[in-house]
Amino acid sequence: MMENMEMKLKNKGLKKIEIMDTTLRDGEQTPGVSFTVDEKFTVAKMLLEEVKVDRIEVGSACVSKGEMDAVKKIVNWGKTRNYLEKIEVLGFVDGMRSVDWLVGTGAKVLNLLCKGSARHVENQLKKSCEEHLADINFVLAYAQKNDLKVNVYLEDWSNGIVSSPDYVFELIESLKGKVERFMLADTLGILNPEQAYRYFKVMLAKYPDGHFDFHGHNDYDLVIANVYMAAKAGIKGVHTTVNGLGERAGNAPFSSVIGVLKDHHQELFLAVDETKLNKISRIVEAFSGVRVPANKPIVGEHVFTQTCGIHADGDSKGDLYHNALLPERFGRLRKYALGKTSGKASIVKNLAELGIELEQEAIEKITEKVVELGDKKDHITTEDLPYIISDVLGSKLISENIKIKNYYICHAKELSPVATLCLDIHGDIFEETAIGAGQYDAFMKALQKIYQRLNKSLPALVDYVVTIPPGGDTSALVETVITWKSHKEFKTRGLDSDQTGAAIKATVKMLNLMENGFRE
Repeated sequence: MMENMEMKLKNKGLKKIEIMDTTLRDGEQTPGVSFTVDEKFTVAKMLLEEVKVDRIEVGSACVSKGEMDAVKKIVNWGKTRNYLEKIEVLGFVDGMRSVDWLVGTGAKVLNLLCKGSARHVENQLKKSCEEHLADINFVLAYAQKNDLKVNVYLEDWSNGIVSSPDYVFELIESLKGKVERFMLADTLGILNPEQAYRYFKVMLAKYPDGHFDFHGHNDYDLVIANVYMAAKAGIKGVHTTVNGLGERAGNAPFSSVIGVLKDHHQELFLAVDETKLNKISRIVEAFSGVRVPANKPIVGEHVFTQTCGIHADGDSKGDLYHNALLPERFGRLRKYALGKTSGKASIVKNLAELGIELEQEAIEKITEKVVELGDKKDHITTEDLPYIISDVLGSKLISENIKIKNYYICHAKELSPVATLCLDIHGDIFEETAIGAGQYDAFMKALQKIYQRLNKSLPALVDYVVTIPPGGDTSALVETVITWKSHKEFKTRGLDSDQTGAAIKATVKMLNLMENGFRE
């Protein structure tokens, strides 16, 4: 079946390149990152079923009981989908131990970590290259007895090909025909693009029938450039992690790899569904606790946001400031930021998103106000516009029909936080008390009780960001920006000297927007 697909691609002038994602193994080596069994299972399912990567590396042998439970759960699910050969586990040159561990999980593919440089063999293992090779062959023979397929990592290969190429070639000569793939690791992220291309060409010229993967690290911020050159050289597989998780500066970011290979190597075929890149990024961000930088290509919050008013004007006149990375490709939308560099075109585009039309004179006044607020470093969201319009134009565009008369929140040591909320809705007073996991959670549970009495629903809270100015003291104002989702996502913000108070202000703003029909 694989040969038929390769023949079809060849007839179309395309060549397949495999994507192996190692978020659940190498990504878990990010400081402070540890996935639960269910989190690993969720990410593994998404990567194979929705994102459609070719292979995933889901754990390391002999690490912990939790690691074994996670691998077992993924493998048992994989059996029902015919995915066993796509699910890989890192193992070590440790006699029978790693192989037995894999057999215990039901996994069928062992990624064997071998030393790819003589320096590592001699200084870390305190062995000769011949002794290390003998140890590897013992594991391979035992793995074959247990019906495991084996890929081989050449750890520190980039240093090895520079300082001990004879050892690298001896290793491959001895192992070719016994393993499925050789995975060439730039373990310390030392390569530059010229070196990457040159050394991959050396490997491919010497072993034209070999299947080589590139496993890159990002210490010099060159990993994507090195991936590009590896593909140009003819490599057959690339390793990634979602959001670039990994040790030190991390691995090759999954979304960036896909964008670069699809747009700059159009002779390549990738099976990945790029519309799911943003979704898997958000899931891994939530599970790992590692925030995606706002300016991260493809998945960062701001990468499809134009800030300059000139850009918004150009987009209105023929998409003059668009490139091939269109947000719709990745299940996203283009936005136009509001701030001191906003022009009338930016304001018009944000008003259109809210379904608001204004006369030219009114737009000019709103633009002046937005620029004034931007000069004060105010962070303005699209959802702030109805309030700004009401303030500047004295209109009744938005009526604050929902007000908090008062609230009381108590958080005492070893007691669950409690909130009592008194809400004024169109002049009617409602009061409820609730217990929560935190102060804001208690507030939201009290609010939900009130809305349940009214047979109304609240949008889902999907993100909650708190910002305190750098160097701020204990009395500094706190800005809380909350992302909500009804039929689409939107944001509201609150500013207060108290974090919970800021969140409550953002919430009341959301309630009035919903009540006025801006997010129906």
